[in-house]
Amino acid sequence: MRVKLAHLLATWFGCGYSPFAPGTAGSAAALLIAIVLHQYAGFGRWHFLVLAAVLFGPAVWAAGVTARAHKIEDPSFVVVDEVIGQWIALAGAARFSWAGYLAAFALFRLFDIWKPPPVRQLEALPGGLGINADDVMAGVYAALVLVLAGWFHL
Repeated sequence: MRVKLAHLLATWFGCGYSPFAPGTAGSAAALLIAIVLHQYAGFGRWHFLVLAAVLFGPAVWAAGVTARAHKIEDPSFVVVDEVIGQWIALAGAARFSWAGYLAAFALFRLFDIWKPPPVRQLEALPGGLGINADDVMAGVYAALVLVLAGWFHL
């Protein structure tokens, strides 16, 4: 039961089984959830940071359990890390509009794929921590770019 629960969370309720770009599918799912939470519950920047922080501990556990169960260091079907990173990226958006959502999505995916230092180095952390930490940093980079763009009204 514990492994099944971890697997459900780690794959973000099945998004990790997308046949094409599971990480992008996880990010898209996080973005859709964020849009709904913003539109219908009034969530803003700080709410998404809190959601990411609350999810981080369970995500580290779930990713670690799932990776060990499948004997894969960083399984591509583990996408809960993309959810956390995407929510962190959204926290940097000056406005929650289609342009803000698109910019947060594109920038997070860019930094997650490119992995500039220290994003790549964080992958070397053990287990679920390494699986999640690099995406947290990619989300921070994306959020910083969005904050700077907001300062310049871009």
